[in-house]
Amino acid sequence: MAPGGDDRLRAGGRAGVLRAALRVRDARGAAAETGRKTVKSVAEICSDLIRFDTTNPGSGERPAAEYVAVLLAEAGLEPEVFESAPRRTTVVARMEGDSPDALLIHGHLDVVPADPAEWRTHPFSGEIADGCVHGRGAVDMKGSCAMTLATVLGMRARGERPRRDIVLAFLADEEATGDYGSRHAVTEHRELFDGVTQAISESGGFSVGSGEHRVYPVAVGERGTAWMKLTAHGVAGHGSRPAVDNPVATLVQALSRVASHQWPVRLTPSVAALIQALSEITGQPVDLDRLDEEAARLGALGLLFKGQIRNSANPTMLDAGYKVNVVPSTAEAHVDGRYLPGLQEEFLATIDELLGPKITREFVNLEDAPAAPFPSPFFDELAGALVAEDPLARPVPYVMSGGTDAKSFARLGIEGYGFAPLMLRPDLDYFGMFHGKDERVPVEGLEFGTRVLTRLLTGTL
Repeated sequence: MAPGGDDRLRAGGRAGVLRAALRVRDARGAAAETGRKTVKSVAEICSDLIRFDTTNPGSGERPAAEYVAVLLAEAGLEPEVFESAPRRTTVVARMEGDSPDALLIHGHLDVVPADPAEWRTHPFSGEIADGCVHGRGAVDMKGSCAMTLATVLGMRARGERPRRDIVLAFLADEEATGDYGSRHAVTEHRELFDGVTQAISESGGFSVGSGEHRVYPVAVGERGTAWMKLTAHGVAGHGSRPAVDNPVATLVQALSRVASHQWPVRLTPSVAALIQALSEITGQPVDLDRLDEEAARLGALGLLFKGQIRNSANPTMLDAGYKVNVVPSTAEAHVDGRYLPGLQEEFLATIDELLGPKITREFVNLEDAPAAPFPSPFFDELAGALVAEDPLARPVPYVMSGGTDAKSFARLGIEGYGFAPLMLRPDLDYFGMFHGKDERVPVEGLEFGTRVLTRLLTGTL
């Protein structure tokens, strides 16, 4: 919790915080007086969200969070708005349903940086053109947040009640460690998630074209995260003399071993189930002894398992020295490590062997690899909602190569699934747009996702 006591915006306190609470209150009152039923389109909501520059690191998520809170208040819900630090803002609301067994739908409001010079349209324009909404966050993940909002607002306007309680969480800081977002929420605001047993969020439920069928991977797990800071210690000296113990050389040699290591294939049950499903859909067996070659052969379908059949470790940052003719006493690097469910010990033992005894490591972020039940009745519900809207849909289990806020909610025993449904045009490189340039999402895809979510929440499968 941030210094100064209660961090909920509705409680008042810091400058700007009370303003947000008053806006939510006024919106709720205005909606009650006018009985307003007008709902913004999902594309308009997505565009509005993109226009808030919530780059992480940056100035924070507060403006986007206020926008979300006002929309929810206008629909008659009672959003809780709180900050873990100034302007690092999260919104949580509950929509009552027919059962207190609650479903969490969570998304993040922050985005990674974007250089306008590299984009065809300004990354924070939110421009709607060529059938798409353009801008940073269109895919990751303001488009998904917009679908959630449009679904809930539409249901409220039509007087529809969900089958079970729905908890909505629009979070800060997912693009970093989650310390200011999901981690803060589950530790300081645990009560807001009472009764939640399952959750859905990003990186699943999108279409991948394959002949007569469209494959929809639904994430049932994700690789664990091991972000590490590596340090080599040595003896400082003049750069013109033979080095006694050069930490830069020691570190570079260790990083070379890490970068060139061929991690062995480790098929987890969920990935094995995915590969079997792809074999059945394509009508061609997948050779388990040649999975790298098979991934290349299958193209877009192969990307669903290419990064999920082994652990990985990529050096990403280097920091050493301060003058060309001085051998420094220390050298540092950062490595992005990812490991499959159940393989943390194996992964770390391999890393230590590759680094050697002269390198020390510490964790910048260490998160377990969560896994949700599969097969399961809830997976069948997710699949059923997709098929109801797209008869060509072939839902399959999927394990994410990266990570999401599902890791934080797993600490509360919440089973997390990747399900942000989108029907995509075959020419869109969905994976390439995550953190890439010219990010965009089809309007028709967003509308499709809203219909799928409505079916899921209301039970009209």
